[in-house]
Amino acid sequence: MPSAKIYYDADADLDVLKGKTIVFLGFGNQGAAQAQNLRDSGIPNDKIIIANRPDHYAEDAKSKGFNVEHDFGKAAAAADVLFLLIPDQVQPRVFNEQIAPNLKDTAAIVVASGYNVFYKFLKFKPTQDVVMVAPRMIGSSVRSLYVKGKGFPCFVSVEQDGTGKALQIALALSRAIGATKAGAIASSAREETAMDLFAEQALWPNIIMLFREAFSVLKEAGCSDEALCYEMWMSKEPAEIFERAAEDGFIRQLKHHSTVSQFGQLNGALKLDGTAAREHFKDILYNRVLNGKFAEEFSKIEDALEKEGDENPLEQLYKKSEESELGQAEKRVRERLAGLL
Repeated sequence: MPSAKIYYDADADLDVLKGKTIVFLGFGNQGAAQAQNLRDSGIPNDKIIIANRPDHYAEDAKSKGFNVEHDFGKAAAAADVLFLLIPDQVQPRVFNEQIAPNLKDTAAIVVASGYNVFYKFLKFKPTQDVVMVAPRMIGSSVRSLYVKGKGFPCFVSVEQDGTGKALQIALALSRAIGATKAGAIASSAREETAMDLFAEQALWPNIIMLFREAFSVLKEAGCSDEALCYEMWMSKEPAEIFERAAEDGFIRQLKHHSTVSQFGQLNGALKLDGTAAREHFKDILYNRVLNGKFAEEFSKIEDALEKEGDENPLEQLYKKSEESELGQAEKRVRERLAGLL
């Protein structure tokens, strides 16, 4: 497969955004960062509207000098560009019922997640542009790196080119938030959704399982709860390993470990047969993610996720997971060492 195209500042023209009213639906982690970056890139403050219900996010937007509109329909009607930055599970209801009926026929809709676009949960007019501008960092880093004059990794794509200018708009927005300084990677809603959900449903569940089972085996061998918790994660060594991997390379970061550790990890990994894991991963990717089965199942519990306590299925999963041997041990350790943590 060919390498992805990467767009830089020289590929983007900020003049494309001149005179356009840009609306941010949501002022959370990403919304706050991207709105401020846009303004600092020369987009006039009076051309930026924050559409948010009356809450602390709206107050935060006001404190930062932005114009806030609580009427989503009114904000949508003014938008030439609309950033859709509310949680995935509420996007279809809010967008389809309150935003879409009021949007201009030539409006550009910007998503930071491919989920609802890939699964076709959002209703767009064929004359509208639909683009993805998806920073691969949390909002606070999107802002802090911009302030430092540095870029950050970002995916960009055109999902619907209703005006014929969707790519120009996507690149201009990517540059305005600071993404093209480091290089915005051409992607797609399909690719972003596949990788995101695969990590959440295949990769990380297996990592959680491996930690859980390793904990139990070492505890059976006589290791204490305190030693295990600190050795396996509370020392923050895993976080340091991943940080080194990002800086030096996934394999080459091992150079920072002892010789015994380097040999053990490399030799052990090469001896493991990944056939069963690969088949499991493929099953999740093709039979849960790409075919829409997970999205269909998840949509059936979205309302329940708004409930409190045990009626919320997510809380049920937390409760069950925390009842594991690892979960209970960590609870005891944190209670005992509360003054040291």
